[in-house]
Amino acid sequence: MKNRSKKNFWRALFAVAVFAGTGIAAQAQESPKEEDFFKIMRISSPEGTLLEVGGLTVLPNGDVGVSTRRGDIFIVENPTSARPHFRKFASGLHEVLGLAYKDGALYCAQRGELTKLTDTNNDGKADLFQTVYAWPLSGNYHEYSFGPKIAPDGSFFVSTNLGFPPSWWHAISMVPWRGWLLHITEDGKMEPWATGLRSPAGLGMIDGEVFYSENQGDWVASGGIWHLKKGTFAAHPGGLRWSNRPESPVKMTIEQIHAKVDPRNDTDARGEAVKPENIEGAKFNTMFELKKDFPEMRLPAVWLPHGIMGISNSEILKIPDGHFGPFEGQLLIGDQGQSKIMRVMLEKVNDEYQGAVIDFRSGFQSGVLRMAWAKDRSLFVGETNRGWGSAGEANEGLQRLVWNNKVPFEMRTVRAMPDGFEIEFTMPVDKKSAEDLASYAVESFSYKYHAVYGSPPVNLQKCVVKGVKVSDDGMKARIVVDNLRQSYIHTISLNGVRAKENYYELVHPTAYYTLNNIPTGQKLAMGEVSTKRSAAAKTGSVANAPARATAKASTAKQAAASKKVPTFEDVKPLLAKNTCTACHAADKKQVGPAFKDIAKRKYTSKQIVALIHNPKPENWPDYATPMPPMPQVPTDEALKIADWINSLQ
Repeated sequence: MKNRSKKNFWRALFAVAVFAGTGIAAQAQESPKEEDFFKIMRISSPEGTLLEVGGLTVLPNGDVGVSTRRGDIFIVENPTSARPHFRKFASGLHEVLGLAYKDGALYCAQRGELTKLTDTNNDGKADLFQTVYAWPLSGNYHEYSFGPKIAPDGSFFVSTNLGFPPSWWHAISMVPWRGWLLHITEDGKMEPWATGLRSPAGLGMIDGEVFYSENQGDWVASGGIWHLKKGTFAAHPGGLRWSNRPESPVKMTIEQIHAKVDPRNDTDARGEAVKPENIEGAKFNTMFELKKDFPEMRLPAVWLPHGIMGISNSEILKIPDGHFGPFEGQLLIGDQGQSKIMRVMLEKVNDEYQGAVIDFRSGFQSGVLRMAWAKDRSLFVGETNRGWGSAGEANEGLQRLVWNNKVPFEMRTVRAMPDGFEIEFTMPVDKKSAEDLASYAVESFSYKYHAVYGSPPVNLQKCVVKGVKVSDDGMKARIVVDNLRQSYIHTISLNGVRAKENYYELVHPTAYYTLNNIPTGQKLAMGEVSTKRSAAAKTGSVANAPARATAKASTAKQAAASKKVPTFEDVKPLLAKNTCTACHAADKKQVGPAFKDIAKRKYTSKQIVALIHNPKPENWPDYATPMPPMPQVPTDEALKIADWINSLQ
């Protein structure tokens, strides 16, 4: 018997035993995983080539343009073949973090300008470099520039990072239009479009409208996706330094923001952050509360809970018609730190975007920064991790994501309802499991809006699922939920729902819905819904929910962990799952200290667990980026990681 056959045999035998123990009549098959539907394929580059992909664009003939952080631009010919050919189109540019094609030319965002590159003599190399528009630079290392994205009228959008001065605790706009979205025309005219941007690495032009992704940081509680209309303020007040200029469409001021924030949650004049131990008991605002005073403030269309839906969010890309099966029309968003791609479902309620995010495909070799669609409907994925670690161990690369035309059992969409949510599936559900209230769980939480780096989940509440109505065809389940809260993130878990065919579990059972507005309309009467709750079924506790400040570790698990010191192979999946490797390595300094350096501090394992859940950045003053609280890491997993760290002494 081949190894794979043996593995499947024992899986099937185990499933028989499990189902026999629960009395559930089902076929003994393990539920498929994401890799059973979407295959990651590597695109080999010439030896010695460091791609460190900063931009991707597909040309009309199917070739793909690749820009790198080291200033090169390649044209990859026959990129989906077994032997693609890399041709260097340009070099000597300054950190190209975006690439677009228009009318026979390539356009890229360098650190300080939008550049047009043309091959005028058709020799396969750029020979004409034209500055479309140049913006100011201070020389600060953190002043990255991203784009362009091309609007339907042929104009361009570019986003600019804030600077991060040494010894300061928060980012600032050191020169004009840093922390802004810039709208630039072909003839070199620029109009400031929106501000409140901190580290806007992911732009997306979705149906003619501009969206961007933001990363957690000071004033930014967690990653998220914002819709940027002209005159919008997103989150970080740094760019408001220039709002008094006549060309600024935003009229808010930094002083107005500071006046609304408790001084214990704010920064002093030098940008020195109040130490974490001094903010206990401080009052805090949410963005929703401040929006009442500042109409220009735009709430995220979708929050991306930090540590769960990425830690360093990147490109936003729409799935075109005919691509990736049931998910066409939805969005994909990459993440550098977790080396994965998430899926986003948007809808408009009260003329404002909102929606849900759910995991899609993990396991890329490096940090996912850029994505572009190939002619064969596969997805090019450009990768890098320099300066900010990633779960994938490679430093750079170019890969391709290919769908095998098999449909996974997933939540296709999640829609807000006046009294709960409607979940549409990719295939019919088993009605007995779907009509059982114990198959569902909903919790809600929010984030603080303050100058401190990131925010833990706050105002946590469980939302009781009171009823469920499953459609006749089994493709939809509408759940009636108590205590819906406007502007809150609602964690929706369907751990007990099974597919009609093969009784499969959902590939990804948890979605995070940002409820900016609760729709009006007809609510379901309780007589229309099932209110059955099976005592034998799972309780539907929300997997990996941020609302779980700590997960109670069982005595048995703790005892087992104490008997044997974990090896690196034991903890490697936990380090990746909980994003530890995005900032830490075993024996070298990255964003955070090496695990060996932590071991030298001789903390007890319980102390390390406490510091994972509630870090003390003042313990590591030589590191510019403070570690955010990670209360979502289960205590038993944190303890196992801590035991391994201490074994490095």
